[in-house]
Amino acid sequence: MVRWPDLRSMRNRFSGHPGAPGSRRGGTREARPASATLRRAAAGSAALLMMAACGDASAGAVLDRVHATRTLRVCLSQNDAGITYRDPRTGEPRGIDVDLAAAFAGDLGAQIVMVDTSFDRFADDLLADRCDVAMLAVAATAARREMLRFSRPYLSSGIVGVASRGSEVVPGWGDLDRPGVRVGVQQGSQIEPLLRATLKRATLVVLDARVNREDELQAGRLDVLVAGLPYARRLLENADWARLVAPPRPFHPMPYAYAVRPGDDAWLQTVDAFVARIQRDGRLAEAARRHHLTDIMLLQ
Repeated sequence: MVRWPDLRSMRNRFSGHPGAPGSRRGGTREARPASATLRRAAAGSAALLMMAACGDASAGAVLDRVHATRTLRVCLSQNDAGITYRDPRTGEPRGIDVDLAAAFAGDLGAQIVMVDTSFDRFADDLLADRCDVAMLAVAATAARREMLRFSRPYLSSGIVGVASRGSEVVPGWGDLDRPGVRVGVQQGSQIEPLLRATLKRATLVVLDARVNREDELQAGRLDVLVAGLPYARRLLENADWARLVAPPRPFHPMPYAYAVRPGDDAWLQTVDAFVARIQRDGRLAEAARRHHLTDIMLLQ
């Protein structure tokens, strides 16, 4: 079960003032083979076409390659503070998915190869076979399910806003969708299409991974930044100029899962079994505790 944190206590803690609310090409021509050799050639061509249609991910191909090379290529974002981020002191990746990716590689007897990606690029990286699995707390939205396959969820989080203490443009959640309000969101995140569909009067500002979201907010080029709870919590813990803009109840909670390319059911089952295993054996709970995410972890 997800235990939604007490947003009222967070609001009081981080508010600016007391009590403030905070389809691939097909169509092979059928031929009539005149000999066994031609029949074998036709069968080979059909097999190649099927492999291409599946992105060279025939059943078990990824797991076979992991075992053969003893390497696991993991797509990770280092720009998702609260989940996975780059340590400002050491430059090393940190976060729950870094820890769990290492655990997965260990279970497979492999060395981890981290592939730096972002929310607007990870699907292309997966489909282009630049990584074997995307482990960056991906929201398993309907649009993403059309092109990728997902494990069982391991986290679930809703959406909150963060504003500057020095700005009263958005005193509360009910003030987001007003004319003139500039609402920031990370490009490619699951929140972007949600805000495009729900905001009617405010101006949506989409920020790519090269833009520092905190700088935009602090400089006043945004009035509020809308993000997942883990990101907001980490920002609020490290920025005394920021305050929480929380909804009165959990807003649009989403399940977070790991993503793989379609076409390799054996690999999807391997990833899914790993998630189930860490949910049972305590490794997810320990990683969530270490990164202050206990209240959004899913143990079943």
